[in-house]
This record gives sequence, structure tokens and C-alpha cells, in this order.
Amino acid sequence: MGELIDKVKGNFNEAVGKAKQESKNPATRDEGAAQEGKGKGQQFAGKVKGALGDDI
Repeated sequence: MGELIDKVKGNFNEAVGKAKQESKNPATRDEGAAQEGKGKGQQFAGKVKGALGDDI
């Protein structure tokens, strides 16, 4: 179940991060880039959990 949760959170953070990067405010764009990166990390964690099992 942890795999699915990580993937959903990752997708959400990537989408919100991409939207924030469209802002005219440089601080918001930077925050969006960081949030998108966090989302990609969560997606990766979900894939690892799926490959190895949720027990990790």
C-alpha cells in the first residue's frame, strides 16, 4: 500500500510544482522546482517499494 501512496503523493507534488513554475514570482518558481523534485523522489520511492515490497 505504501507504494501506491508514494506514487500518488509524487504525482500531486509534481503537478503542483509544475504549476508553481509558471508564476511570475521567482521565489514561487524556485519553490515549484523544489516541489517537482520532491515529487519525482516520491515516485521513485514508490517504484522501489513496488519492486522490493512494502516492508522496506
